[in-house]
Formats: sequence, C-alpha cells, structure tokens
Amino acid sequence: MARSRVYRNGALVAEGFPVAEVAGLIRDPSAVVWLDLCAPGREELEAIGAELGVHELAVEDAVKHRQRPKLDAYDGHLFLSVHAARFDAGSGGLRVAEAAAFVARNVLVTVREPDFPIDEVVRRWDEQAGLAAHGVMFLLYGLLDYVVDTHFDAVERIDDEVEALEETVFGDGPVTPADQRRAYRIRKSLVRLRRIVVPMREVVNGLMRREEELGDGRMRPYLLDVYDHVLRATEWTESLRELLADIREAHLTMQGNRMNMIMKRVTSWAAIIAVPTLITGFYGQNLPFPGFGQVWGFWVSNALIVIASVTLYLTFRSRDWL
Repeated sequence: MARSRVYRNGALVAEGFPVAEVAGLIRDPSAVVWLDLCAPGREELEAIGAELGVHELAVEDAVKHRQRPKLDAYDGHLFLSVHAARFDAGSGGLRVAEAAAFVARNVLVTVREPDFPIDEVVRRWDEQAGLAAHGVMFLLYGLLDYVVDTHFDAVERIDDEVEALEETVFGDGPVTPADQRRAYRIRKSLVRLRRIVVPMREVVNGLMRREEELGDGRMRPYLLDVYDHVLRATEWTESLRELLADIREAHLTMQGNRMNMIMKRVTSWAAIIAVPTLITGFYGQNLPFPGFGQVWGFWVSNALIVIASVTLYLTFRSRDWL
C-alpha cells in the first residue's frame, strides 16, 4: 500500500493521494512530494520509475535487496540505500530492515521492506514540521536521522551485552558453552552492524556536498549533526569489535590457565600417592629388612609414609600447586 504527502511553502497540504497524481504534482516547483512504496513488485516499480524519469540501474538496485548503504548520483536524481537496525538482547541477533529512495529536487520516493518502521520517520517529520520549508532535504534529514539513531541504539545495547561478557572473564566459575555461544552471536551481530554503519559516512558526506543542489543550504547544520552521530556509532562499533576479540582471547587464556591448574593438582596428588606406594612396595619384598617381623618395623614404615606424604603436600601447597 502506497503512502503519499505533499508540502507547499513549508506546510503539509495533502496526503494519501493516488500514485497517479505524483507526476503532475512534481511539475510544480513549489511542491515537495513524498511517495512511499512498501515491497512493490518489479513491474510496479519500473512503471513508477519510468514516469518519474528514474534511471534503470537505480530501479534495479531498488528491486534487489541487501544493497550496501550507498548514494549513487544519476542525471537528475540520486539513489539512496539505507538500513535500520534493531538488536535483540534475548537472542543476541541483529535485525536489519532495508529502504531505498529516489531523490530529486522536489520529490522523495521511498521503497522499503515491510518491517522498515516508516511510521517513526513520519513522526519525526511531524515533530520538526518547522523545517519543511527547506524542501526535500528536510525529508531526507528525517529519514537519515532515524536510521542513524537505530544504529546508535543497537551499538548501545550491544555494549551492554559486551559488559556482561566481561564479567565472565574473571569470574570464579569456568566459561560455559552458553557464554561462548552468546559471545559468538554478539560478535556476528556486531560484524553485521559494522557493514551498515561504516558506509553511512560516505552517504551523509555525499548528501552534504549536494545539499545546495537539493535544498536552500540551511539544512547543513542538521546533516552535520547526523554525520557526527555516524562517526560516533562507527568508532563505538570498532572499539566493541576489538573488545570482543580481547574477551575471546581472554576466555581462551583463562581456559588454558584452569587446565594448567588442574594438571598441577593431578600431578601433585599422583606424586603424593606414589611415595607411599614406593615404601609399601619396598617393604613388601620377600627379603629381610630392618624391622622385618617386628612391631616397630610396622610403625616405622607407617611413619615414613605419613612424613613423606605431609612433606610433599606442604611443598606443593606452598607453591600453589594444590
């Protein structure tokens, strides 16, 4: 189902009009038109693209999903691809919704997946209606501001999960398989988030260079604010990526240390057991020995066992082997 709006002189004058009226409305230089298409078919999108003069390559990119975030310039219009993100703390997975846009001097056509929350974008337009006088850049700013905020929110939630993983590194108990699986899922989500966050620098930077072509030049401070958020999200993503790698390495190191402690304990107890075995084996020979057949010989052998065992135990204990 298509959604539509038209602004004139910075005011919303109509919405919900048929798609067929878009071509006529954009001929009015004082009008700024928004058309939203949710999961359109190829034929529908090609028909609208032909009516609006959209390049065939831009239409092809809008039809194909899983495009990287980018801004392509064509004769008379731009093609924009962005992704909204949401991190699920329960599963450790990242959900990504893609949206494409055709941008001209006075028209914005968004082509999105059904799970892309366009209502949140519309809400931001309504909250900042005073900026509508700046033309199509106002619509682009609302779209990009929302998308970048979802990236920032996802990075913040992943940071909370990474802090929880840090506590498992130096915990009293061993690292469980559940902790390892969760660390892997979070790392996978972070890699996926990085793929859609890092290219946004080029997207916003490219729009700032063309801001005067598409608007009156007064939206630049707002785009700079979005660009600052993009940089912060990018830096945060990179630092979390390095931190997760350090946590993984620490997990492996702690596992190795625990294994070494176990081996030292097993070796120490084996040594303690070996000494009494040696003494009893020696006195068990079929040969006469000091105290053979005497009561005091029995007590001497037991005393040797106790003294040797206690000595070994105290020695290993002092070296923190037990």
